[in-house]
Amino acid sequence: MRKRRITEDKLNKVKQLDSLAKERGQSLAQMALAWTVRNEAVTSALIGASKPNQVIENTKALENASFTDDELSLIDTILG
Repeated sequence: MRKRRITEDKLNKVKQLDSLAKERGQSLAQMALAWTVRNEAVTSALIGASKPNQVIENTKALENASFTDDELSLIDTILG
């Protein structure tokens, strides 16, 4: 991402999403993967890992792959 595209608004959204992920006991990457694969239309998610431990960390997303209605609503509000 180019530096000029990193705005305060985008950084604020990332911080809010990261806070929610931590509340869920996940990293932001893990929560993003769980959010992506919850959609039945998604048959796979590419993780782009460059190290074996990244694959292990990303698969931990499946340990908490469900979202409450409140969490989904909050994500929609943050990204709105």
